[in-house]
Amino acid sequence: MEEQRIRRGGPPLRWGHGPPWLNRWDEERAVRWPWRSTVLLTVFVLMGSNFAAHAQEGERAALDLFARVLLLVAAGQLLWRLRYPVPVVFGTAATVAVYLGAGYPYGPVLLTVAVACFSAVVAGRRRAAWAALGMLWAAHVLVAHWLYRWLPPSGDGPASWGQEIVIATWVVAIVALSELARIRREQWARERAERAQAARRRADEERLRIARELHDVLAHSISVINVQAGVGLALLDTEPEQARTALTTIKAASKEALGEVRQVLDTLRTPGDAPRAPAPGLDRLPELVEQAASAGLTVAVEGEPPRLPPGTDLAAFRIVQEALTNVVRHSGSRHARVHLDHAAGALRLRIDDDGPATGADAGGSGNGLAGMRERAAALGGTIEAGPRPDGGFRVLAVLPLTAQEENR
Repeated sequence: MEEQRIRRGGPPLRWGHGPPWLNRWDEERAVRWPWRSTVLLTVFVLMGSNFAAHAQEGERAALDLFARVLLLVAAGQLLWRLRYPVPVVFGTAATVAVYLGAGYPYGPVLLTVAVACFSAVVAGRRRAAWAALGMLWAAHVLVAHWLYRWLPPSGDGPASWGQEIVIATWVVAIVALSELARIRREQWARERAERAQAARRRADEERLRIARELHDVLAHSISVINVQAGVGLALLDTEPEQARTALTTIKAASKEALGEVRQVLDTLRTPGDAPRAPAPGLDRLPELVEQAASAGLTVAVEGEPPRLPPGTDLAAFRIVQEALTNVVRHSGSRHARVHLDHAAGALRLRIDDDGPATGADAGGSGNGLAGMRERAAALGGTIEAGPRPDGGFRVLAVLPLTAQEENR
């Protein structure tokens, strides 16, 4: 049924894509129940209130069945504080207001309001938490300075305003600690999101690097193989020895391509391990010229390749390789020139051919040129590629070097 739905063009059915009430129920079910902390807090409130009642005997009303029910209700509501923080913070504040209004002793019952407020603020329900605390404080002021005449304990007088200042300070302290916890939790969430984004960015960069390597290796080798296969087919009947030479070149090019592809895939299987073979560099430029010659392209090299760090050396080699591959595939010229210049803290590579272009993709495919630009940009360099005023095509790469690398 699910496969039929996907084939018809409809989205697959997954949790989180159903009706809103079902999504809310699924999210609520995923929130854990704080059983252990609620039970411990309830025991602490009941036992602590007994001690508070003894300490305030004669000043406040004694604990009776109704008082213990209120204590249980105030602490028991905290079991729902993670799922329904707003009703819980108002419920605990109202229960504690009734408890204090009945004249029962001050004590750990106030901790239930603090925990409910903390959970509401951390959950992002700041205004609800502030409103609940303000309601509790206003109710206490009303009871302590006006309604005390009609409420237990009998003969009780008005509370001092100093006591109200203490309670107001307690309320402010709860709000401040809750806000501090909320800010810290948001910072942790941002840090986790930034780490996840950085990991995704590193994975994307590695994926692009591997794609560039595979493109450069396969494009060059397959171009050589394609040319030699055409030569071999054309000469197979008339000149079998030259056809054999073409097949030998195909075998060597395919073997080299397989080796480089295997090296790239090995880095995928065992990330972080050192490669089994050194990465190619400009020291293999004569080999590259020889491969181009086997594809019918004569390459003249001007300048000596300097000693380069591995990353720059690999990028320079791949840029020259891709440029020569594009000449073989997209230019009618059978001659190309590679000029190397190392001065002013930069390596300059210039690859020219005399044209003319043989297709719409003159100068190379979009992937090849994009790969060259990405390699140069990764080193802080630039790539210029386009037709020359006198005909043909030019690729100019500038790869910057540090002073330390330049003096090596």
